Amino acid sequence: MDFLLSLDNGILNAIQHLRCDFLDWFFPRFTILGNGGWFYILVAALLLCFPKTRRAGRNAALALIFCLLAGNLTLKPLIGRIRPYEANGFTQLLVPRLGDFSFPSGHTFGATAVAVSLLFYHKKAGIIACIFTALMAFSRLYLYVHYPSDVLGGILLGTAAAFLARYLLCRLYARKRQKKDA
Repeated sequence: MDFLLSLDNGILNAIQHLRCDFLDWFFPRFTILGNGGWFYILVAALLLCFPKTRRAGRNAALALIFCLLAGNLTLKPLIGRIRPYEANGFTQLLVPRLGDFSFPSGHTFGATAVAVSLLFYHKKAGIIACIFTALMAFSRLYLYVHYPSDVLGGILLGTAAAFLARYLLCRLYARKRQKKDA
């Protein structure tokens, strides 16, 4: 565990050498899109509005519910990992201090859940969403509010949630088709 923490801190500290006026301005504004999951919920809702994107919207919405249950309501309080700025005495925060635990990164798992859901049904939009996700994940490191392993955990959780949602939705639609054909 000491090795992981040492690696996490080494990466975080290396990223701090990238600090510049533009990124100090950009990332605090960009990361707001992930606060409370509102942007991801909005994207899922918009996808649900159009027949062509409805399947991706259903997948994203269900994946976000799984992320909420597994991430925010289960893993964060169960693991109780304090944020890196608290553990390391980091005082150059560009965003307000956060009131919850660090693992996994909610901003990252929400973005990943939507991106992977889009990849299933709309590859080009999914690739754009993956770029958004990478920026969101990096913003959490740049802002020193998550460890790299928190972000990796968010990516894994978001991906698993999207796959689980797809699996369950495919089974549901298969059952509906069977009933319809019977």
